[in-house]
Amino acid sequence: MTERMTDRMELLARSVPELGLELNDGQLELFEVYYRELADWNQRMNLTSVIDYSEVQVKHFLDSLTLAPALGGGLAAGTRVVDVGAGAGFPGLPLKLACPDIHLSLVEATGKKADFLRHLVTALGLPDVAVYTGRAEELAHRPELRAGFDLSLARGVAKLPALLEYTLPFTRRGGRVAAWKRGAIERELDAAQRAMQILGGRLERIYPVKAPGLTDNRIVLTVEKIKATPGAYPRRPGMPAKQPL
Repeated sequence: MTERMTDRMELLARSVPELGLELNDGQLELFEVYYRELADWNQRMNLTSVIDYSEVQVKHFLDSLTLAPALGGGLAAGTRVVDVGAGAGFPGLPLKLACPDIHLSLVEATGKKADFLRHLVTALGLPDVAVYTGRAEELAHRPELRAGFDLSLARGVAKLPALLEYTLPFTRRGGRVAAWKRGAIERELDAAQRAMQILGGRLERIYPVKAPGLTDNRIVLTVEKIKATPGAYPRRPGMPAKQPL
């Protein structure tokens, strides 16, 4: 690695091998571009409260990549991934930078955040990335998106019952939902049992995150899609959160 690159994304570069991943100079440069664009746009709109250079590397980029060990490895080429409630692009875009051969769709309800995502995809020169502006409750009923993904991601979106109603309709049978959570999850899991049964999911794995700097009891939870989601779900916008299954 050149001296110029050594001081860029140093924390990220040093930590990802513990997740079973490697990032080359070109990938680290793209993460650097990501950070610069995030910091610039965050001055004009509220994308994230975490904007310190070192903290973004750990709490956003590295945290997004903890999916790899939770799944037992990186994402295979051609994997169809949807990030529901993508916000500033986490976890979908860091995963795309680390696993460039996946097909990624970003779902974001807020128009300004979706504008940022489109700008960022262009700035990073990423192929096979689509940005959809709209509510998950509505987009999941579109024929080209429903049950169209191998993997649906949700990071900090909602409690599990609502989160599963947002994500499982996008997921094909045999695919997975991955959710990022913190702390004790037992009560939330108990509350989600009915939602899993109705929506066609089954708890697969709870992975305790073990990565440098991520010491606040983070986990990645995966749910397998074992049967089709009934056509009535997700319900109309707002209902999954207001009246959880």
